[in-house]
Amino acid sequence: MPSPRLPRTMQVWTCPRYGGPETLTLEQLPIPKLAADAVLIRVHATTVSSGDARIRALRLPEGFALIAPLVLGFGGPRRAVFGSEVAGVVARVGGNVSTFSEGDPVIAFTDTQLGGHAEYVVIKESGLIVPKPANLTIAQAASLCFGGMTASDYLRRAMLQRDERLLVIGASGTVGSACVQLAVAQGAHVTALTSTPNIALVRSLGAHAVIDYTHQAFATLGERWDVIADTVGASSFSECAPALNEGGRYLAIAGALRDLFALRQGTKRSIAGPASASLKGLQALAALAERGAYSPPIDSVFPFADMPAAHARVDSHRKRGSVVVQLMLDGP
Repeated sequence: MPSPRLPRTMQVWTCPRYGGPETLTLEQLPIPKLAADAVLIRVHATTVSSGDARIRALRLPEGFALIAPLVLGFGGPRRAVFGSEVAGVVARVGGNVSTFSEGDPVIAFTDTQLGGHAEYVVIKESGLIVPKPANLTIAQAASLCFGGMTASDYLRRAMLQRDERLLVIGASGTVGSACVQLAVAQGAHVTALTSTPNIALVRSLGAHAVIDYTHQAFATLGERWDVIADTVGASSFSECAPALNEGGRYLAIAGALRDLFALRQGTKRSIAGPASASLKGLQALAALAERGAYSPPIDSVFPFADMPAAHARVDSHRKRGSVVVQLMLDGP
Protein backbone atom coordinates (compact mmCIF):
# COMPACT_ATOMS: atom_id res chain seq x y z
CA MET A 1 0.00 0.00 0.00
CA PRO A 2 1.49 3.40 -0.91
CA SER A 3 2.24 5.83 1.91
CA PRO A 4 -0.30 8.61 2.40
CA ARG A 5 0.75 11.94 0.95
CA LEU A 6 2.31 14.37 3.35
CA PRO A 7 1.32 18.02 3.45
CA ARG A 8 3.87 20.44 2.09
CA THR A 9 3.79 22.69 5.14
CA MET A 10 3.46 22.31 8.88
CA GLN A 11 2.57 24.44 11.88
CA VAL A 12 5.56 25.60 13.90
CA TRP A 13 5.94 27.81 16.96
CA THR A 14 8.82 30.26 16.57
CA CYS A 15 10.43 32.83 18.86
CA PRO A 16 11.49 35.82 16.73
CA ARG A 17 12.80 37.84 19.68
CA TYR A 18 13.63 37.41 23.35
CA GLY A 19 10.86 38.11 25.83
CA GLY A 20 7.80 36.64 27.50
CA PRO A 21 5.47 33.91 26.21
CA GLU A 22 3.65 36.54 24.12
CA THR A 23 6.67 36.73 21.80
CA LEU A 24 5.94 33.22 20.44
CA THR A 25 4.48 33.11 16.94
CA LEU A 26 2.58 30.31 15.19
CA GLU A 27 3.82 30.00 11.62
CA GLN A 28 3.33 27.78 8.60
CA LEU A 29 6.68 26.49 7.33
CA PRO A 30 7.78 23.82 4.84
CA ILE A 31 8.12 20.28 6.18
CA PRO A 32 11.85 19.55 6.63
CA LYS A 33 13.58 17.65 3.85
CA LEU A 34 14.35 14.00 4.50
CA ALA A 35 17.90 12.74 3.86
CA ALA A 36 18.63 9.13 2.97
CA ASP A 37 19.93 8.38 6.48
CA ALA A 38 17.16 10.14 8.39
CA VAL A 39 13.67 9.65 9.81
CA LEU A 40 10.71 12.04 9.60
CA ILE A 41 8.60 11.99 12.77
CA ARG A 42 4.98 13.13 12.96
CA VAL A 43 5.03 14.74 16.39
CA HIS A 44 2.24 13.70 18.76
CA ALA A 45 3.61 15.47 21.84
CA THR A 46 6.53 17.62 22.93
CA THR A 47 7.44 19.57 26.06
CA VAL A 48 8.35 23.06 27.19
CA SER A 49 11.44 22.57 29.31
CA SER A 50 13.09 25.02 31.68
CA GLY A 51 15.79 25.32 29.02
CA ASP A 52 13.24 26.45 26.42
CA ALA A 53 11.86 29.08 28.79
CA ARG A 54 15.31 30.33 29.77
CA ILE A 55 16.38 30.79 26.14
CA ARG A 56 13.10 32.51 25.21
CA ALA A 57 13.46 35.03 28.03
CA LEU A 58 17.27 35.15 27.89
CA ARG A 59 17.01 34.36 31.59
CA LEU A 60 20.20 32.48 32.35
CA PRO A 61 22.19 31.55 35.46
CA GLU A 62 24.43 34.22 36.95
CA GLY A 63 27.39 35.16 34.80
CA PHE A 64 26.00 33.96 31.45
CA ALA A 65 24.04 37.09 30.45
CA LEU A 66 26.94 38.82 28.69
CA ILE A 67 28.13 35.83 26.68
CA ALA A 68 24.71 34.27 25.95
CA PRO A 69 23.91 36.33 22.81
CA LEU A 70 27.20 35.17 21.26
CA VAL A 71 25.99 31.59 21.55
CA LEU A 72 22.21 31.92 21.26
CA GLY A 73 21.89 34.87 18.88
CA PHE A 74 21.62 38.65 19.02
CA GLY A 75 18.15 40.21 19.18
CA GLY A 76 16.47 36.82 19.12
CA PRO A 77 17.28 33.11 19.32
CA ARG A 78 19.33 31.78 16.41
CA ARG A 79 17.36 28.54 16.70
CA ALA A 80 13.89 30.04 16.76
CA VAL A 81 11.96 26.76 17.03
CA PHE A 82 12.29 25.41 20.56
CA GLY A 83 11.65 21.92 21.91
CA SER A 84 14.24 19.20 22.49
CA GLU A 85 12.10 16.14 23.19
CA VAL A 86 9.31 14.66 21.09
CA ALA A 87 7.17 11.55 20.94
CA GLY A 88 5.34 10.53 17.81
CA VAL A 89 5.14 8.17 14.88
CA VAL A 90 7.55 7.66 11.99
CA ALA A 91 5.95 9.30 8.93
CA ARG A 92 8.74 8.62 6.41
CA VAL A 93 12.16 6.94 6.37
CA GLY A 94 15.11 7.70 4.14
CA GLY A 95 16.24 5.17 1.57
CA ASN A 96 19.18 3.98 3.67
CA VAL A 97 17.25 3.58 6.94
CA SER A 98 16.85 0.01 8.23
CA THR A 99 16.16 0.40 11.96
CA PHE A 100 12.77 2.14 11.73
CA SER A 101 9.70 1.80 9.54
CA GLU A 102 6.70 4.01 8.80
CA GLY A 103 4.17 3.83 11.62
CA ASP A 104 6.69 3.00 14.37
CA PRO A 105 5.98 4.84 17.66
CA VAL A 106 9.21 6.57 18.72
CA ILE A 107 10.81 8.96 21.18
CA ALA A 108 13.48 11.39 19.99
CA PHE A 109 15.77 13.91 21.67
CA THR A 110 17.04 16.75 19.49
CA ASP A 111 19.15 18.21 22.32
CA THR A 112 20.73 21.56 21.41
CA GLN A 113 19.40 21.39 17.84
CA LEU A 114 15.87 21.94 19.22
CA GLY A 115 13.08 22.08 16.60
CA GLY A 116 10.53 19.97 18.49
CA HIS A 117 7.75 22.57 18.67
CA ALA A 118 6.52 21.61 15.23
CA GLU A 119 4.23 19.09 13.58
CA TYR A 120 7.17 17.25 12.00
CA VAL A 121 10.79 16.70 13.01
CA VAL A 122 13.66 15.09 11.10
CA ILE A 123 16.37 13.16 12.95
CA LYS A 124 19.16 10.93 11.71
CA GLU A 125 18.69 7.19 12.15
CA SER A 126 21.95 7.20 14.15
CA GLY A 127 20.68 10.07 16.32
CA LEU A 128 18.91 10.04 19.67
CA ILE A 129 15.80 8.11 18.68
CA VAL A 130 14.39 4.95 20.27
CA PRO A 131 11.17 2.91 20.08
CA LYS A 132 8.50 4.17 22.47
CA PRO A 133 7.90 1.81 25.41
CA ALA A 134 4.33 0.53 25.12
CA ASN A 135 3.56 1.19 28.80
CA LEU A 136 4.19 4.94 28.54
CA THR A 137 1.45 7.39 27.70
CA ILE A 138 2.26 9.80 24.89
CA ALA A 139 2.76 12.57 27.50
CA GLN A 140 5.19 10.45 29.53
CA ALA A 141 7.05 9.45 26.38
CA ALA A 142 7.49 13.08 25.37
CA SER A 143 8.86 13.82 28.86
CA LEU A 144 11.43 11.03 28.98
CA CYS A 145 14.54 12.79 27.71
CA PHE A 146 15.29 16.28 29.04
CA GLY A 147 15.21 15.51 32.76
CA GLY A 148 16.32 11.91 32.40
CA MET A 149 19.33 12.61 30.17
CA THR A 150 20.49 15.50 32.37
CA ALA A 151 20.10 13.56 35.60
CA SER A 152 21.71 10.37 34.32
CA ASP A 153 24.75 12.22 32.94
CA TYR A 154 25.36 14.08 36.20
CA LEU A 155 24.93 10.95 38.31
CA ARG A 156 27.38 9.18 36.00
CA ARG A 157 29.92 11.97 36.36
CA ALA A 158 29.45 11.87 40.14
CA MET A 159 30.12 8.09 40.03
CA LEU A 160 27.19 7.56 42.41
CA GLN A 161 27.54 4.21 44.18
CA ARG A 162 25.04 1.84 45.73
CA ASP A 163 24.20 2.79 49.34
CA GLU A 164 25.67 6.28 48.99
CA ARG A 165 23.57 9.14 50.35
CA LEU A 166 22.22 11.65 47.83
CA LEU A 167 20.41 14.92 48.53
CA VAL A 168 18.34 16.29 45.63
CA ILE A 169 17.55 20.01 45.79
CA GLY A 170 14.47 20.77 43.69
CA ALA A 171 13.30 17.15 43.74
CA SER A 172 9.85 17.80 42.24
CA GLY A 173 11.06 19.38 38.99
CA THR A 174 11.80 17.68 35.69
CA VAL A 175 15.49 17.07 36.42
CA GLY A 176 15.05 16.64 40.16
CA SER A 177 12.36 13.98 39.84
CA ALA A 178 14.57 12.11 37.38
CA CYS A 179 17.52 12.32 39.81
CA VAL A 180 15.40 10.79 42.56
CA GLN A 181 14.17 7.87 40.46
CA LEU A 182 17.46 7.09 38.73
CA ALA A 183 19.43 7.22 41.97
CA VAL A 184 16.91 4.93 43.70
CA ALA A 185 17.23 2.52 40.75
CA GLN A 186 21.00 2.53 41.32
CA GLY A 187 20.56 1.59 44.97
CA ALA A 188 21.42 4.95 46.54
CA HIS A 189 19.71 6.37 49.63
CA VAL A 190 17.87 9.49 48.43
CA THR A 191 16.76 12.52 50.42
CA ALA A 192 14.48 14.91 48.54
CA LEU A 193 14.42 18.63 49.34
CA THR A 194 11.10 20.21 48.32
CA SER A 195 8.18 22.31 49.55
CA THR A 196 5.09 21.16 51.43
CA PRO A 197 2.76 20.65 48.41
CA ASN A 198 5.29 18.37 46.73
CA ILE A 199 6.07 15.98 49.58
CA ALA A 200 3.63 13.28 48.44
CA LEU A 201 4.97 13.44 44.88
CA VAL A 202 8.63 12.97 45.80
CA ARG A 203 7.75 10.14 48.17
CA SER A 204 5.88 8.43 45.34
CA LEU A 205 9.06 8.67 43.24
CA GLY A 206 10.89 6.56 45.80
CA ALA A 207 12.66 9.14 47.99
CA HIS A 208 13.69 7.53 51.27
CA ALA A 209 13.54 10.81 53.21
CA VAL A 210 12.05 14.25 52.56
CA ILE A 211 13.06 17.67 53.88
CA ASP A 212 10.48 20.45 53.63
CA TYR A 213 12.58 23.57 53.04
CA THR A 214 9.68 25.82 54.02
CA HIS A 215 10.06 24.53 57.60
CA GLN A 216 13.73 23.69 57.97
CA ALA A 217 17.05 24.36 56.25
CA PHE A 218 18.94 21.17 55.37
CA ALA A 219 22.25 22.78 56.34
CA THR A 220 21.10 23.11 59.96
CA LEU A 221 20.14 19.44 60.40
CA GLY A 222 23.66 18.17 60.97
CA GLU A 223 23.23 15.46 58.33
CA ARG A 224 25.86 14.57 55.75
CA TRP A 225 25.54 13.31 52.18
CA ASP A 226 27.96 11.80 49.68
CA VAL A 227 26.40 13.70 46.79
CA ILE A 228 24.29 16.87 46.73
CA ALA A 229 22.53 17.60 43.43
CA ASP A 230 21.18 21.14 43.04
CA THR A 231 18.81 21.00 40.07
CA VAL A 232 17.43 24.55 40.44
CA GLY A 233 20.42 26.77 41.26
CA ALA A 234 19.30 27.40 44.83
CA SER A 235 22.69 26.86 46.49
CA SER A 236 26.43 26.93 45.93
CA PHE A 237 29.33 24.57 46.49
CA SER A 238 30.66 26.66 49.35
CA GLU A 239 27.28 26.57 51.08
CA CYS A 240 26.87 22.83 50.63
CA ALA A 241 30.43 21.66 51.28
CA PRO A 242 29.95 21.44 55.10
CA ALA A 243 27.06 19.00 54.49
CA LEU A 244 29.19 16.71 52.29
CA ASN A 245 31.06 13.67 53.55
CA GLU A 246 34.76 13.33 52.75
CA GLY A 247 35.06 12.61 49.03
CA GLY A 248 31.65 14.24 48.51
CA ARG A 249 30.48 15.68 45.22
CA TYR A 250 28.32 18.76 44.62
CA LEU A 251 26.38 18.74 41.33
CA ALA A 252 25.78 22.28 40.04
CA ILE A 253 23.18 21.18 37.50
CA ALA A 254 21.70 24.68 37.14
CA GLY A 255 24.90 26.40 38.18
CA ALA A 256 26.25 29.89 37.57
CA LEU A 257 29.24 30.67 35.36
CA ARG A 258 31.57 30.41 38.35
CA ASP A 259 30.52 26.80 38.83
CA LEU A 260 32.08 25.84 35.49
CA PHE A 261 35.52 26.21 37.01
CA ALA A 262 36.77 23.19 38.93
CA LEU A 263 36.24 23.81 42.64
CA ARG A 264 37.60 21.75 45.49
CA GLN A 265 37.59 21.87 49.25
CA GLY A 266 39.97 19.17 50.37
CA THR A 267 38.54 15.87 49.13
CA LYS A 268 35.21 17.45 48.23
CA ARG A 269 34.59 18.69 44.70
CA SER A 270 32.06 20.44 42.49
CA ILE A 271 30.83 19.09 39.14
CA ALA A 272 29.28 21.48 36.60
CA GLY A 273 28.86 22.13 32.89
CA PRO A 274 26.44 21.08 30.16
CA ALA A 275 25.06 17.56 30.36
CA SER A 276 25.97 15.25 27.50
CA ALA A 277 23.49 12.99 25.73
CA SER A 278 24.08 9.65 24.03
CA LEU A 279 22.03 7.00 22.30
CA LYS A 280 23.21 4.47 24.88
CA GLY A 281 21.92 6.73 27.63
CA LEU A 282 18.55 7.19 25.95
CA GLN A 283 18.23 3.44 25.41
CA ALA A 284 18.96 2.89 29.11
CA LEU A 285 16.26 5.40 30.09
CA ALA A 286 13.72 3.73 27.82
CA ALA A 287 14.59 0.32 29.31
CA LEU A 288 14.10 1.67 32.85
CA ALA A 289 10.76 3.19 31.82
CA GLU A 290 9.68 -0.07 30.22
CA ARG A 291 10.16 -1.98 33.45
CA GLY A 292 8.52 0.74 35.55
CA ALA A 293 11.65 2.05 37.27
CA TYR A 294 11.41 5.49 35.66
CA SER A 295 8.16 7.35 35.03
CA PRO A 296 8.42 11.11 34.33
CA PRO A 297 5.77 12.98 36.35
CA ILE A 298 3.50 15.24 34.30
CA ASP A 299 2.65 18.68 35.65
CA SER A 300 0.17 19.70 32.96
CA VAL A 301 -0.81 19.11 29.34
CA PHE A 302 -1.61 21.92 26.89
CA PRO A 303 -2.89 21.74 23.31
CA PHE A 304 -0.45 22.83 20.62
CA ALA A 305 -2.44 26.03 20.02
CA ASP A 306 -1.77 27.07 23.64
CA MET A 307 2.04 26.97 23.47
CA PRO A 308 2.35 30.44 25.08
CA ALA A 309 0.29 29.22 28.05
CA ALA A 310 2.63 26.24 28.42
CA HIS A 311 5.59 28.63 28.53
CA ALA A 312 3.78 30.74 31.12
CA ARG A 313 3.32 27.65 33.28
CA VAL A 314 7.06 26.98 33.19
CA ASP A 315 7.72 30.65 33.99
CA SER A 316 5.58 30.33 37.14
CA HIS A 317 8.32 28.19 38.76
CA ARG A 318 5.53 26.13 40.34
CA LYS A 319 5.48 23.19 37.94
CA ARG A 320 5.92 19.66 39.24
CA GLY A 321 7.49 17.50 36.56
CA SER A 322 7.09 18.20 32.86
CA VAL A 323 4.86 20.63 30.99
CA VAL A 324 3.63 18.74 27.92
CA VAL A 325 2.25 20.15 24.68
CA GLN A 326 0.12 17.62 22.83
CA LEU A 327 -0.61 17.74 19.11
CA MET A 328 -2.54 14.45 18.87
CA LEU A 329 -5.20 13.47 21.39
CA ASP A 330 -4.70 9.81 20.64
CA GLY A 331 -1.73 7.79 19.44
CA PRO A 332 0.36 4.76 20.33
